[in-house]
Amino acid sequence: MGRLTTHILDTAHGTPAAGVNIRLFLLQDQREPVAQATTNADGRTEMPLLEGETMVSGSVELEFDIGEYFRNKGADVGDPAFLETVVIRVTVKADEHYHVPLLVSPWSYSTYRGS
Repeated sequence: MGRLTTHILDTAHGTPAAGVNIRLFLLQDQREPVAQATTNADGRTEMPLLEGETMVSGSVELEFDIGEYFRNKGADVGDPAFLETVVIRVTVKADEHYHVPLLVSPWSYSTYRGS
């Protein structure tokens, strides 16, 4: 069976992003919440966001509370924050492993399919 994992790197401070709230939604007939987590000191979730029976083929959205994270770090995020919630939509197959890293600053982000 496949799985979906993520981690976040704070490129503004050069550290893993700890304490970021993440929500995962399955996009089928409607947008259904299926998982939530908070990143640990390594910028990762303790468990995969999807695995086993919950890992189904289709589109999913990951929401990362980046504005809150940078405000908690004392960073100037702008008023209003330029990046409040980063949303990444990907399409997955149930039998593959997907790792979706997020590299982020208060002003930009990037992602890729990791290993």
